[in-house]
Amino acid sequence: MPPSSIERDLQRLEADLKQLEAEYNMFFAGRLPKPPWETRTRVEATVKKFDRGHMPNTGDRFRFTTLQSRFAAFIDLWDRGLRAREEGRPGPFTQQRGSVLPEKKIPEDRILHVSSFVDPVREIDKLTDLYESLAEARREVGEEAPPFHKFAELVKNQVKKLRQTGSPEVAFRVAVKNGKVNFTARGLKGTGSE
Repeated sequence: MPPSSIERDLQRLEADLKQLEAEYNMFFAGRLPKPPWETRTRVEATVKKFDRGHMPNTGDRFRFTTLQSRFAAFIDLWDRGLRAREEGRPGPFTQQRGSVLPEKKIPEDRILHVSSFVDPVREIDKLTDLYESLAEARREVGEEAPPFHKFAELVKNQVKKLRQTGSPEVAFRVAVKNGKVNFTARGLKGTGSE
């Protein structure tokens, strides 16, 4: 059975979103002279069109909502990166330049960030903060940060897996131990606030 026009449009939106993410990554890496405004405008227009339209199929609606949430998270991250760059301070995309590397110092053992989630897709601010603390910790020990979408997918899958074992909430911890970044997840047993 051939895909419906909504399915085709959603596939195109997903492809456009991947392209936009690649273009932003190239911009922040210094391989594009300016942010990809045209692609972003096109994706925004498609998202608005779908948001206003009616989707009778629940599966299509869920897929669109997931893409819309991902787009919103990316927009927030990209805008923060642009603001940081304009203000001349390090942002979520700052790469350490190879020319002047600071002396390698082994960071002391410490917990940098703890967050708990019930539904990461709806808690995008907490997810972004957790990502930034992990990225910062990895930069400190000389490692690269993972792409945001892969990180978000990992958190979402961990929450889903641990919630299936009966944990209503899942806590994530970013720590530095013996000069290595430690990222852990554990289920919180009934907190009584539900």
